[in-house]
Amino acid sequence: MLTVEGLSVYYGEARALRDVDLRIDDGEIVSVVGPNGAGKTTLVNALAGLLRDRVGRIEIDGHDLISPASHQVCDRGVAIVPEGRRIFAGMSVRDNLILGSYRRSVRNGRDARLARIHALFPILADRADQRAGTLSGGEQQMLALGRALMSEPRLLLLDEPTLGLAPVIVDVLFEAIGEIHASGVAILLVEQNVRRALAMSDRGYLLSDGTIVRSGPSSELLEDAEVQRVCLGV
Repeated sequence: MLTVEGLSVYYGEARALRDVDLRIDDGEIVSVVGPNGAGKTTLVNALAGLLRDRVGRIEIDGHDLISPASHQVCDRGVAIVPEGRRIFAGMSVRDNLILGSYRRSVRNGRDARLARIHALFPILADRADQRAGTLSGGEQQMLALGRALMSEPRLLLLDEPTLGLAPVIVDVLFEAIGEIHASGVAILLVEQNVRRALAMSDRGYLLSDGTIVRSGPSSELLEDAEVQRVCLGV
């Protein structure tokens, strides 16, 4: 499905990612873990086409994702839930969700997808006419996730979806991520809760100082000494 080879990303003269190799197969959950400042958000944004100063190869089903603009990456079935949510605070919850289905190819069936998202997050149905900026942090994260799902993605990029949220909301979001995965959507998960992220993923990568330093089955990474040292302080 997604293949990344030799990806480097620059901010001016500074190289934030160095020769990253990564893959995600159809229907997988793959976690990327690492300390703060490792380059995880840079990686997610680069895969979504939001960063242009990058070299290497990114392909989905053989289609180039390095050259296209971000909306064209979305056309290939990639959606992002960015760190910080980035909802439209002055717009209603419903309008935020509808904006997720702007692609011509997914406009049909919009109401059915909206109903599925309301089933996944009933609070969004209850708050449909409420301004998004008045939602709690957890509700805003549900909205950001629902908005991404409105584009009917094949690959979902999640950047710190539970950051700063109460444990009960974290449980709700992880359950929702599991349901999304069960529906056939592949997921790249960047998550501060390393143990929980690896426990629900098929494979994982440890990113440190912009470089992949470990990769393998998630069960093995959980026991890896370098992962425990860098991410868990063991």
